[in-house]
Amino acid sequence: MSGTPAPGGAHGYFAGIHAQPHALSVLTSALDHGRVASSYLFEGPAGVGKQLAALALAKSQLTRLGAGPATMERVASGNHPDVRVFEPRDEGKGNVQVAYLREEILPLAQYAPFEAQATFFIFPRADVSFPETHPGAANALLKTLEEPRPAVHFILLAERPDKLLSTIRSRCQRVRFYPLPYEELDAILAKHDVAESLRGPAIALAGGSAERALRLTEEGVAERLLQLAFQVDDVTRGARVGDYVDAAAALAAEPDVQLGLDTLVAFYRDLAASALGARREELAFRHVAEEIEARGRTLGARKAAARVAAITSVFEGLDRNANPRVTMDALVYELRHAH
Repeated sequence: MSGTPAPGGAHGYFAGIHAQPHALSVLTSALDHGRVASSYLFEGPAGVGKQLAALALAKSQLTRLGAGPATMERVASGNHPDVRVFEPRDEGKGNVQVAYLREEILPLAQYAPFEAQATFFIFPRADVSFPETHPGAANALLKTLEEPRPAVHFILLAERPDKLLSTIRSRCQRVRFYPLPYEELDAILAKHDVAESLRGPAIALAGGSAERALRLTEEGVAERLLQLAFQVDDVTRGARVGDYVDAAAALAAEPDVQLGLDTLVAFYRDLAASALGARREELAFRHVAEEIEARGRTLGARKAAARVAAITSVFEGLDRNANPRVTMDALVYELRHAH
């Protein structure tokens, strides 16, 4: 995002954030009334605009307090001492190391802003940085949140806010960000010159996240997984033993087996929904709606739902570090007999 706001004054910094009317209403209202909270928790999927909104809020507040374009450019480039973004330091565990937090981060919150009229501390992965399972860092942060200094603002971003200490959640004003709709993701992928044939499968598996949708278009990952779902469905409707083996091997060979299973769940949910009369725009794989409808009619909603249940039960086996190939062999057999 540029350091110069779009038309609309300080609110123009929010121009690059789409399909989040609730969040933008909360934040712009706080700015308009001079009531920017000392701590926020932005919660929602990755890639829906949380970090953009955090930076936009910081820029908007600094602009409201008199900062000029030069300050905004430095914020945009990550070089302003009063707007700091902290990623997890401990790459092995993901959480922020307690010593790093206490010695290098939190002391900064005890000082007046260096140059601007307010200071912002942004944690893009707060649920990873301060998990309930590592209370040392979380409790150190909590003490600072409980005793906020004037003009110091903390913005925590989380995909899984439930992983944070409940006391941290209660100290923050919570702002919900929602999955992006199909049309918004399609426009984003088109803007990145993603071929139309690759956009549909990626959007279906992205969970409303632009970040994930873009990643799924790399090397046609989403399209390959959809074709694998078709292959599995074909062999489970009656095929030679060799075909079962091939389908199970293909599933087990996926770099991300979990994503392969997620694809199958979305696929069979579409078949069940279609069999029950769902509109095409309600399907995850709406770009191949005709094929989904045909398969849904022949399989039926009950069997499709049974297959979703069978796939979901496999998740637990993978969580227990079961052998992926053995698990996929069992799954393909189970899908054939799921009623």
